[in-house]
Amino acid sequence: MEYIVEKIGMSRTISIPSKPVTLLRVLDMKVCEVNEGTAIVSYMSGKKMNKAIEGQQKKYNLPSEFNRFVTLDVANTEAGDVDYTPLAQASVLKTTFKIKGRGFTGAMVRWNFSGGPAEHGHRFGRRTGSVGQKEWPGRVMKGKKMPGQYGNTQNSVKNEVISFDAENKIIVVVGSVSGANGALGRVKVAK
Repeated sequence: MEYIVEKIGMSRTISIPSKPVTLLRVLDMKVCEVNEGTAIVSYMSGKKMNKAIEGQQKKYNLPSEFNRFVTLDVANTEAGDVDYTPLAQASVLKTTFKIKGRGFTGAMVRWNFSGGPAEHGHRFGRRTGSVGQKEWPGRVMKGKKMPGQYGNTQNSVKNEVISFDAENKIIVVVGSVSGANGALGRVKVAK
């Protein structure tokens, strides 16, 4: 069973020893169509609508606040409200979020290179260093650690569930989850 969640932020438990926890809020969702275990699900994202989304809302007879559509594995067998009972029984969740994007970064930040000597007269500094060979093969090898885009990739982590508040739809999981506060991601029941 998969659900769309929003990362609220991190906190800690007051028990001894204290554990770091992440709070995730399950978004309101409606199942529009079910096909062999997978379903087209609409959820509230707070983003602007366009003509295509308006057409989908008319097709599935949805209120205007449900303005994003995604394909998920759900427990439902027919269209309607999403069943949240698997979350109440879950002990381990697989969370999938996008890592924070850090833009174009140098090799020292991106790959944790140590850099050159810091004394007077050196010419190495914070540069990458040698990237290729001599005459053969005469090119930079694939996968060479160089400056470039850092972050903004998808990451999945398994987290133990501490509690699920069914009234407010808030999941409390042990440990950290990738992404910024307010980011949208997916949660899948692993156990």
